[in-house]
Amino acid sequence: MSENGQEELAEAQREHWQQTYGEHPGMYGEEPSAPAVHAAAVFRASSAREVLELGAGHGRDALYFAREGFSVLATDFSPVGLEQLREAAAAQKVAERVTTAIHDVREALPLADASVDAVFAHMLLCMALSTKEIHALVAEVRRVLRPGGAFVYTVRHTGDAHYRAGTGHGDDIWEHGGFAVHFFPRDLVDALAEDWGLEEVHAFEEGGLPRRLWRVTQTVPV
Repeated sequence: MSENGQEELAEAQREHWQQTYGEHPGMYGEEPSAPAVHAAAVFRASSAREVLELGAGHGRDALYFAREGFSVLATDFSPVGLEQLREAAAAQKVAERVTTAIHDVREALPLADASVDAVFAHMLLCMALSTKEIHALVAEVRRVLRPGGAFVYTVRHTGDAHYRAGTGHGDDIWEHGGFAVHFFPRDLVDALAEDWGLEEVHAFEEGGLPRRLWRVTQTVPV
């Protein structure tokens, strides 16, 4: 896909998510995802206090981290989702532990080097991002993580039922039902873990299709 085509797809996806969050407030419910529960245990084991969540949406996982005692910086490119997150944080009395920021992960993270204890991203890396953009994003995560810090992310992979279904945009990106997904081959996971410690690649399923995903845990060497 050309660079212009990638930008057009990205903007269309931004608008689609804005509309979806607006029409379906709290669309993923209030319970945390299973990967977030796992990540909280990983983060506690690494003595993390502050968690950066990329693609936080309306905040079910960010709010869970806050309830578990972490300070959370929740980012998303949807102002609508983040507004719902802030309202829920106030209702759950964890607003003092939650900060939100509108951010497109195609851009550099507005954080200093080695300033973050832990990073979490549930199905954010498998959005409509090119392989080049994914590598740049993971490099940014590594930059902002402190030595010993953990990065837990999940992605849909090429064994998923929607892989090669719907409209193909190249680079393993397929659009189905209005949502574009970059399906990960295993070699991409391994390439993203170069210069990291790859702790785990766990296969799991989620949702009614079901979606087939990997939960990846990697750490910055001390």
